[in-house]
Amino acid sequence: MPSIFSKIIIGEIPSFRVLEDEEFLAILDINPLVIGHVLVIYKIEIDYIFDLDDDVLGRMLVFSKKVSAIIKSKIECEKIGLSIIGLEVPHVHIHLVPISSADDLNFTRPKLKLSLDQLQETHRLLRE
Repeated sequence: MPSIFSKIIIGEIPSFRVLEDEEFLAILDINPLVIGHVLVIYKIEIDYIFDLDDDVLGRMLVFSKKVSAIIKSKIECEKIGLSIIGLEVPHVHIHLVPISSADDLNFTRPKLKLSLDQLQETHRLLRE
């Protein structure tokens, strides 16, 4: 059965797309740690990031770097934190999170519950 990310990639489930190329898709996390939290997803459904070919892993990090520059230019923060957990969805993805302290990247904290308007505004901001 396809992962939720595979369904998003093919457009079966709507998303807020920030950046996309032939291999990767960056979308807003709809349950973010902070506003501007973006997921970078490999378009081929592979569960574990260290099962990726070295070249693909390198390209995924370079793509993530481009996305992080977009986030950093639009969301007030000190840095963009990167996290790879891989437990919640069995499909390779990287979390890019605007941070000003280490606690901003604490995944045990409650996630934000953003309204559709807040998600649309964040999407608009990152896409302009």
